[in-house]
Amino acid sequence: IFVKAYKHKPDFFSTGEATLYLFNSGAQQLFEVKAFHEEYRSWFIGQTVQQDGRLLFVTPMDPLFLILYYLIKADKEPGKFQPLDQVVLDSEYPSCPLLLKCADVKQYIHHVTEEKEIGSHKFHKYSQEKTLKWLKKKVNQTVKALKSNNISVGERVHAATFISGKQITDTKEDYVWYAHGLISEYIPEDLSKELLKYLGLPELKSPAAEPPLKKRKLSDVPVEAEEDYTKFNSSNLKTKKANSKMSAAQKALAKVDKSGMKAISTFFSSKPKASK
Repeated sequence: IFVKAYKHKPDFFSTGEATLYLFNSGAQQLFEVKAFHEEYRSWFIGQTVQQDGRLLFVTPMDPLFLILYYLIKADKEPGKFQPLDQVVLDSEYPSCPLLLKCADVKQYIHHVTEEKEIGSHKFHKYSQEKTLKWLKKKVNQTVKALKSNNISVGERVHAATFISGKQITDTKEDYVWYAHGLISEYIPEDLSKELLKYLGLPELKSPAAEPPLKKRKLSDVPVEAEEDYTKFNSSNLKTKKANSKMSAAQKALAKVDKSGMKAISTFFSSKPKASK
């Protein structure tokens, strides 16, 4: 049985984003459905080609995460206790009451609510204090699972794009940070921030933008050159450039005393005509 329900993304209250979940037969277990999708991928089924080439991953999920949305929504009326079947209702998603049929929901609902029992009926009200305590247990369970599966989180926590040669040791705080991030995908942003404080972790802040460079104030006073730039005139540059291209033999010849010697060009010039 597939059911659509709200998913607790950081922006889920503002966007009302919906996603797809799966119940097993009898609605005893809730599963989250995630899709791996690439372009130009299809499935061959028998003699047909299925255009939708997505690969779906189904993982068990605690239904309390989805029930939290309806409990927080009903808590807008402070001090009011209500039966669960009147809280977990949604006209857009009529299948959401199936969440209450999941195994152990009624047994563990006290982790996120305050309860009152009148006769044979139980009434509930959202409790943030209990919810934070329950979420902390979820974080600790996630940390334990990460460590037991030898999953390194240090690089991810430090936002390293590539694995560098310098090894980063996974600290206990790194695991808590990473586990908090995973749990935060299923709870509202405000609750995620409260959980951050409850875990004793500092709130992440985006780096401050650098101030713009100040423009130099133009002055009417003429600026005098601090260096004589005439030494870089074209004739000097040509001589320097020519000297830089001379070979070792040419440089040695240039040092020879040429006084009294004729230039080689005189041997090839035309002879003067004899006078009659």
